[in-house]
Amino acid sequence: MKQSPKVESKASMSVGDADARKLQEMGYAQEMGRKFSVWSVLGVGFSLTNSWWAVSAAMITGINSGGPVLLIYGTILLFIISLGVAGSLSELVSALPNAAGQSFWARELAPKKYAAAASYLAGWFAWAGSLFACASVSLSVAYALVACYSLSHPDYVYTVYHVFAAYQCVNVFSAIFNCYGKLLPQIATVSLYTTLVSFIIVLITVPAKAPTHRDARFVFETLMNNTGWSTNGIAFIVGLINTNWGFSCLDTAVHLAEEVPQPERNIPIAIMGTVIIGFVTSFAFIISMMFSLLNFDAVSVSLAPILELFYDALGNKAGAIVLESLVIATGIGCQIACHTWQSRLCWSFSRDRGLPFHRLWAQIHPTLDVPLYAHALGCFLNAVLGCLYLASYSAINSIITGCIVLPYVSYAIPVICLLVRGRDKIRPGPFWLGKYGYIANFVLLGWTLFTVVMYSLPAYMPAEADSMNYVSACYGILVLVFSVDWFVRGRKEYRGQTLEHDDGLHTIVGL
Repeated sequence: MKQSPKVESKASMSVGDADARKLQEMGYAQEMGRKFSVWSVLGVGFSLTNSWWAVSAAMITGINSGGPVLLIYGTILLFIISLGVAGSLSELVSALPNAAGQSFWARELAPKKYAAAASYLAGWFAWAGSLFACASVSLSVAYALVACYSLSHPDYVYTVYHVFAAYQCVNVFSAIFNCYGKLLPQIATVSLYTTLVSFIIVLITVPAKAPTHRDARFVFETLMNNTGWSTNGIAFIVGLINTNWGFSCLDTAVHLAEEVPQPERNIPIAIMGTVIIGFVTSFAFIISMMFSLLNFDAVSVSLAPILELFYDALGNKAGAIVLESLVIATGIGCQIACHTWQSRLCWSFSRDRGLPFHRLWAQIHPTLDVPLYAHALGCFLNAVLGCLYLASYSAINSIITGCIVLPYVSYAIPVICLLVRGRDKIRPGPFWLGKYGYIANFVLLGWTLFTVVMYSLPAYMPAEADSMNYVSACYGILVLVFSVDWFVRGRKEYRGQTLEHDDGLHTIVGL
């Protein structure tokens, strides 16, 4: 086993020195400052996952695919599942805190013969998932902007080009905030406060101003199926995409592991905190909105269902637009966090030579303290993904599905490697579930398989060109792209060796 350099006593090292030493022992240099606190990294994680906002943005799927029953009980189901997912991620990042996350874990845990391929796959799926997430948020905010204009201009008729233009504006505007690293912690904190304040205002205002309210039976027992699926169960499953979107992308904080002190402790706090805050806010939001849902038919066909719900409850266009503006501000914060996430994934994967032209994407701007070129690449690809919407309205469902499923697949790869090697072969970090970790791991793997299969179904039947779910085609294109890259370049260039070390924190026993 490779011998580690002599470790200084912890009393003689600052926290920053100790963090840098641990990172060096993994084979990496400390390239970015550790500027995030546990609170600001929680701000990034929750701003992106942002469960209550996701429910409001994608409410049309939930309303038509199960109604209140889906939104309420689906949220409870996803909370339980997300505890397993978050627990698995927290264990791994606590034991192996590295900005590469899934690709690093897979490389460390897989048998040496398969380490490079497993790591490469995890890295590609993770980065692709972050790009789909950026596209899904951009599109949702774009719809909200166009809907606000439409509500205030009764003669206006929207076109896909208007939504597309708004999409690109959201992408560019949000990208600006990730161009200066030292401001990101403050931006993340402001975003966290913005989403919580917006949540409280909407939660109180809508039911308080609604002229009447639905009864408890409607809220807790009403199942609706306007999808065309003959089976309510399939409609319910398809609708789970709505609630699942609000608990997706839980690895966001993982990729800030080299920008926060003591990541083995602070990152798990951020991940678990994201899930818990997400459940509390989304569950309260759903109940409040369902009691205030008066005109179901208008909401179910609206360009922005939550805006229509606001308008029906308040009876005032200006008031509805003000509330929707809070939702839009929250969405902008989510998109800023998305860009933070995708840029770190691109940068960390590129420093292991995982992407073509990796030397460019792996650079850290010395003054701005951000992976500027990686960020620019992600923003450009997000702009390109927006073109899918011009090709088909159903692209929004495919994009949201991709941003849910692709990260799950990237989580599953290192978890499979962990289980194959044996959980007893890794020395845990401060966060470790012990025997309950098996439950968390199998929940993650089972749910990943479920989403890959069931979320590929079309949202509406009969499936026509404009209502088909094209996410399977997206998967095929992605697999083709990184398969070609692997055989042409990746298998020769990718950093696939494992690192065997013992620093008192995370021991990997070589095979």
